[in-house]
Amino acid sequence: MIQSIATVTSNEELLPGVHMIWLRAPEIARLARAGQFVMIRCSGSCDPLLRRPLSIHRVGSGGQVSFLFDVVGSGTAWLSRTDTGDQIDILGPLGNGYSLGLGAERLLLVGGGIGVAPLLFLADEAVACGHSVVLLVGARTRSLLYPASLVASSVIYLKATEDGSEGVAGRVTDMMSSYVSQVDRIFACGPTDMYKCMSEDRRLQAKSLQVSLEAVMGCGVGACYSCTVRTKTGVRQICKDGPVFELADILW
Repeated sequence: MIQSIATVTSNEELLPGVHMIWLRAPEIARLARAGQFVMIRCSGSCDPLLRRPLSIHRVGSGGQVSFLFDVVGSGTAWLSRTDTGDQIDILGPLGNGYSLGLGAERLLLVGGGIGVAPLLFLADEAVACGHSVVLLVGARTRSLLYPASLVASSVIYLKATEDGSEGVAGRVTDMMSSYVSQVDRIFACGPTDMYKCMSEDRRLQAKSLQVSLEAVMGCGVGACYSCTVRTKTGVRQICKDGPVFELADILW
């Protein structure tokens, strides 16, 4: 874990209300693994007081790391207004990320909405290791889908929209049944309702299914116990024990 003063190299509104920011933070970029996160100080003062957790979206050349985030409050609004050359205080990488493991060659990645954020990093890692990757992404409407131009050409990228404006009409979980039997492992990131739907699907119970949980975090390092989740092995902390867990271990 490193506290770093990172420099903004770019900041753009990638989708309506969703920004992608790139920071130069060489040490964090070197240590980062897919599924981990950082705590970002989203102000130049004490307001807001607490840092904001953001999943690591991608690691690039020159010690750069990117984050994909919704603008939902004063902290992320401040972050969305930062410009090239600005400096930001970040702490990370934190938590335990996804594990590709051994003997898994065919991977299925499932992202709901902004949940696509850590999955692009995972896809990049998996492709570099020679795995085949299918990425399923769902959104409410076409304008909120992650741009295909930013996905590696070797990744099979398929989409679902709830209003039917692009790809399969429905939720991203509706697409999974066609691929479950063809893959070795499944990795997901999305809203709680998506995970509950997955946990009730018997076809998924024979597969390793790793999910990234989201919670309000006070510290990000396991000190405040504000981000607990009930599991089969007891109460766990999302920031310290996760944010990635096996879906079958979580008690809903």
